[in-house]
Amino acid sequence: MTTPEHEPPAPRPAAPEFQDRVNRSSAGIASGALLLAVVGWLGIDALVVGEGRTPWLALAGMILVVPLVVAFTLRPAVYASTDRLRIRNPFRVIVLPWGQVSGLRSGFSNEVFDQSGTKYQLWAVPVSLRGRKRAARRQARAEAAGERAAGAGRAGGRAGGAFGSGSAADDGPVRAAGDRFMDDLRELHEAREHAETAQGEVTVRWAYEIVGPAVAGAVVLAILIAVG
Repeated sequence: MTTPEHEPPAPRPAAPEFQDRVNRSSAGIASGALLLAVVGWLGIDALVVGEGRTPWLALAGMILVVPLVVAFTLRPAVYASTDRLRIRNPFRVIVLPWGQVSGLRSGFSNEVFDQSGTKYQLWAVPVSLRGRKRAARRQARAEAAGERAAGAGRAGGRAGGAFGSGSAADDGPVRAAGDRFMDDLRELHEAREHAETAQGEVTVRWAYEIVGPAVAGAVVLAILIAVG
């Protein structure tokens, strides 16, 4: 009597070669959580102890304010993969295949341009002038330390080669966190813009889950104020 042969196990799907790199503003998340706590505290207090139209005004105000706080603080994010750049801004989600990206620019804000010249701001990668100043100071200190180390190395070499010639600035210039992320996006764009899987159309979707409640809250609040 023969025994049936065991079927070979089904092959597992290959793991993705590159996971999306996500950038979000930690300051935005912290401020958003704080604002939501304040709005919730004030709103719930007005709902519980308010009289007359106060609870209804508080409810309408919360329906209006909470989505806006979420939109501008907790929601913004940038997702970078090998094939595309996905930008989640307060009221829109933009997906740009790398083949459609013409360039990235950092000035007073971080922006990306598509091949048609349309500009999209990266809300999740804010420009911090203070961060740039701190990075510039760290860079200056690193260069000064490198010059001192190099001078000591030359003196040590003349005295018998006891010191190395390493420099504290050998790892490259010191950059602010947002500027480093933009540098990574530029490198990824240059590496993947001609890849076959990085082609396609730019898509833009409105965040109706944010816009809808905010508009509803604004309408209800306006009606309550109008009727007195």
